[in-house]
Amino acid sequence: MRARLVVFPVKGRNWCFSRSIDPSPEEIASAHAHSTLKDLWKKISSSSNSSAQNVELLIDYASNKMNKAWTGLEKAPEGTFKNKLHGLGLMLLSRIKPSEIFLKSISKEVTRVEITYPSSLNGRLVRRRLRHIATRGASIHRTCFYASVTLLPLSSALAVLPLPNIPFFWLLFRSYSNWRALKGSEKLLQLVSDCSYADNSVVPNAEGSKPESEESKHKFHNSQVSLWVLQPSKELEELHNKHADENDLNDSGISEICKNFSLNTKDVSKFR
Repeated sequence: MRARLVVFPVKGRNWCFSRSIDPSPEEIASAHAHSTLKDLWKKISSSSNSSAQNVELLIDYASNKMNKAWTGLEKAPEGTFKNKLHGLGLMLLSRIKPSEIFLKSISKEVTRVEITYPSSLNGRLVRRRLRHIATRGASIHRTCFYASVTLLPLSSALAVLPLPNIPFFWLLFRSYSNWRALKGSEKLLQLVSDCSYADNSVVPNAEGSKPESEESKHKFHNSQVSLWVLQPSKELEELHNKHADENDLNDSGISEICKNFSLNTKDVSKFR
């Protein structure tokens, strides 16, 4: 399955890294799989599964349950306790770094990435920045995952109180979120790294511009599979130049780029 990644500067040296909002049939099916404990147990008890696959199944099941619980809080009437919990959750979620959101969007179903960026940028630099965010993300989220899991038993002691154990559920969510960001980092690094079995190249953009000659040096000819494709975009370059003021992209520019390239405006704005 192919995913489109959009990369462009937003403020000075700060770049935005975002995935187009286009969930695939595979991801939709995965999100709805094993909705009951019975289905989960049947899958786990299968002799063909490895321990790593069983861990993934458990995490997917817990993720689906958390998403359903969050949806219930979101639909709670105004002024109720559940509605206040939802507001607290939004405040905590707003503190999550945009790079974590981006890395979580690189799911295990992704097998190829199409990297769209302004045509004025150097393709090698774009791919190098992607490798950097993947490498750094793997280190950070591995540490944060172990820290969150370590604190879970301590926060569970608060269950004796007559109030919802918010610290426990927050640490549980952070454990899941860091695990997904870690796996997304590893997947992205695998996809954008030089591989002896991949034929990687720049492709012409929609306006018919020619591939950059410097990127043609990265081709590997012993396979027809391309794990990553650089896609310089003249449209993205024009939108960026139209709304950029001294390398700072304004709100209207972010909104227009997000609309044209199917990005989440809130997530992109956080990169500033």
